[in-house]
Amino acid sequence: MELAACSPKCSDSKVHCVPTVTLAGALVGRDSELAMLAALVAEVAAGRGSSVLIEGEPGIGKSALARAALTEAPGAGCQVFWGAGDELGQGLPLLPLLEGLRLHEPSANPRRNTIIRLLRGEVASDPGADVSAALAEQLLALIAEQCAIQPTILVIDDLQWADQGSITLWGRLARSVRQMPLLLVGMMRPVPQRDDLLALRRAAGDAARLHLTGLTQAAVAELVAALAGGEPDGNLLRLAEGAAGNPLYLTELVAALARSSSMTITRAGAAELRNASAPGSLPAAIADRLGFVRAPVREVLRAAALLGVHFAVPDLAMVLGRGVADLIPAIDEACTAGVLAESGNGLGFRHPLIRAALYDEIPVPVRAAWHRDAARALAEAGAPADRVARQLLRAVDGPGGPAEQTDEWILSWLARAAEPLVGQAPQVAAELLRHAVAGSPAGSAQHDRLVVRLADALYRLGDAAGAEQVASHALAQAVEPDLVGDLHWTLAQCRMRAGRFAECLATLDGALASPGISARHRARLLVLAARTHGILGANDKSGRVAATALAVAAEAGDNWAMGWALHVQTLVVSESAQMIDALPLYDRALTVTRGDPALTDLRLLLQINKALTLSDLDRYDEAFAAARQARHLADQVGMVIRRIQAHGALGQLFFDTGRWDDALAEVEALHEDLKEPIAACSDLGIGAVICFHRGEVAAARRHLAAAAPHAQRAGNRVIAPLSLARSLDREHAGTLPEALTVLTAGFTGKTEELDEIEYLLADAVRLAAKTGDLETARALAGHAVAFAAGSEIPHRQANALYCRGLLDHDAARLLAAADRYGDASRPLFTAKALEAGAGEFVAAGDRGQARAAFTRAVEIYASLGAAADVARLQASFRAHGIRRGPRSKHRQARSGWGSLTPAETKIAALVGEGLSNPEIAARLLLSRRTVATHVSHILKKLGVHSRTDIAREAALRSIASR
Repeated sequence: MELAACSPKCSDSKVHCVPTVTLAGALVGRDSELAMLAALVAEVAAGRGSSVLIEGEPGIGKSALARAALTEAPGAGCQVFWGAGDELGQGLPLLPLLEGLRLHEPSANPRRNTIIRLLRGEVASDPGADVSAALAEQLLALIAEQCAIQPTILVIDDLQWADQGSITLWGRLARSVRQMPLLLVGMMRPVPQRDDLLALRRAAGDAARLHLTGLTQAAVAELVAALAGGEPDGNLLRLAEGAAGNPLYLTELVAALARSSSMTITRAGAAELRNASAPGSLPAAIADRLGFVRAPVREVLRAAALLGVHFAVPDLAMVLGRGVADLIPAIDEACTAGVLAESGNGLGFRHPLIRAALYDEIPVPVRAAWHRDAARALAEAGAPADRVARQLLRAVDGPGGPAEQTDEWILSWLARAAEPLVGQAPQVAAELLRHAVAGSPAGSAQHDRLVVRLADALYRLGDAAGAEQVASHALAQAVEPDLVGDLHWTLAQCRMRAGRFAECLATLDGALASPGISARHRARLLVLAARTHGILGANDKSGRVAATALAVAAEAGDNWAMGWALHVQTLVVSESAQMIDALPLYDRALTVTRGDPALTDLRLLLQINKALTLSDLDRYDEAFAAARQARHLADQVGMVIRRIQAHGALGQLFFDTGRWDDALAEVEALHEDLKEPIAACSDLGIGAVICFHRGEVAAARRHLAAAAPHAQRAGNRVIAPLSLARSLDREHAGTLPEALTVLTAGFTGKTEELDEIEYLLADAVRLAAKTGDLETARALAGHAVAFAAGSEIPHRQANALYCRGLLDHDAARLLAAADRYGDASRPLFTAKALEAGAGEFVAAGDRGQARAAFTRAVEIYASLGAAADVARLQASFRAHGIRRGPRSKHRQARSGWGSLTPAETKIAALVGEGLSNPEIAARLLLSRRTVATHVSHILKKLGVHSRTDIAREAALRSIASR
């Protein structure tokens, strides 16, 4: 939405043609700042992204500077998107980015079309789903896709008026600019001092911030000369000193002098001040400009001020009840007067302060009534819910808001629009619904429906106590069975979130006993009850209730309830001894959820859990296929939680199967701040474990430090990768009893922790045996044997063999464990079993078998890049005359081309061929974020700063190899 001058014919206007600031004049005194931004534009055009925050007081020239710097960007091959925060739309999530990326009308681009359908509520969402989070992920994906097409510049003006979601997204983009050709430009005033804006400033750092101050005395003289059309005399310069170097103030001051004939140009070309009567402040100067606008035009401008700094001309026509053609003369006149200017596909006030002056002069009660009429006009014309809500918010806020009884049209509109509005902007929806509920007749069907939506909005905002209060009060009056079911649903969710599971179940029992409840609502309430029983560890009860829910849902034809009931059943069966029986349930659930947009989130959850179940069965080829499908779908639909889980699942699979560089790329693909505590702990734990095995102790401990706050939020839950990493930390420090305690501290026997315990058993038995704690070792080995009893799963059989082999000092059993670990595709444990077996052979004096087992163990450790394990093993066996295995080519280099992993080498070559991250991802069947992580690692290892540098290095390697 870059502003450009309107071009009306001055001869047809009733307004004086006054001097207006030119683009060059606006940038007097900004040569160094302009050069800095021009350099950033050149950098992004060459493929090197960056970000910059431009700060300064109103009128200091932030927007003018950015517009001037970006003038040549299209010619340099860059595409420019320009959005701005809106004082009227601060409650609407992501508005600056949505408008800046021009997401208004249906598009042939699938990503844009998905975003538009989400905004319009045309994509059904799961109850309680965070639509704004989905929108944020879709926007990130869209920006990445735009960058893949050509270098992109995204400008967000007036960040001080942006919502918190936009600020958060800006920060996420700023952290990723080095991974794509994106120049991110933000502009904001020094106030307000919001916490999120302060955090953004701190994150940007001084290097990425540009603070504009007042012009120097010489620059002021130059600007006044350009504006006035002659060299200013001393009196004019003294008067200009009152503007404190503010370019907008100077512009308005000179324009005011010209309008009042207080300034004249001599024959010698000097600008002389004829009288010193001039506006004493910037607001006064703006008011002076507006004072020369005719009354009919001023009325049009006031209506435009209701719509915000930037507005669509058709919206203005709707608000005024006039045709667009009828407004053209007034718009031309306003442009000539320097009040309006073109803004993207619409119009905008030349500066927000001009709009504020017009808006503030409307009496508050009149303003509220006019906002209400504007909202109605937009609603009747079928405008999107967010544009109507923007007007209604100002209509209900403060004096002049609606009377005790809300207008009937507002109630009707909210009843229709509340559901998508709650999903997209729950804060805005909650505020409007509070007024609507208070202003509608209690006991009416419409009132009850609005209360249901209000409770839902409060729950999504995280106000579980408020939602519970609203729902509880409404239940005493609601009559319609399905509304009663919805209220019970929200009430149960609130109590579940608060950990009051018994109350949650009591609520659900009461709802299920309600007369007349539909089969659909009954099925959904049963699903929630089954999930609650599962959380409480009552798996048998959970399974029985889920089976009932499935039967009721099938009868009602409710795919949502069927899918979730099957999901609960998969969880119950997966935790049983026959987890293989969960696979048909997964397949049935995935069939039920296929093709229903409202079930996309559940489908992702099922796909991820299926992948993990397959890995627990050691069926890794199938597990990778399922996890990659989940990651691909999560990238497509933009669900951050599922995307994190899909990357985490792949990271775990790569770790288990020894592809550690790929594992690191997956767990680092998304920033830890985006992750839930357990996911963050798991991913950071995997990273730390790999670093400890590779001898990168400082890096491992950084991972542990980063995990600490997440672990605190996760409570006392056992998170196996993190527990293992903490144990390795103690083991590296030589405190083996503490290392063992870390692993055994969480062995409480809780059903939901069995998988975590199984993951830790082998290392716990090893440490217990090593420290001489045989009682603990035997108890833990008993767990391993119990897991393996009647099981055909290779790693379970291997665990039992390994633990018994350690206790019995049985080398043959340890070799058998190594073979079974190999069958399970788990190389780290294969090497550990071989290492233990080699030790037993040495003790038995069988140096031949000891050397063979030792050699195989070293080879596997080396293939993992586990330098610390190789060094430890070689040092341990050197005393027995077994000095080293074969000369394995395990990685030694820490930087330079030789330090790149095979995956990184392949990606660097493709970067050298000019492929974008999405193209590389498609070629290698990876996600864009995984590729971006690999590229980030390549940049760090090569010590370079851009994709161009990577391409140059790849080309040099190619030439050298010929």
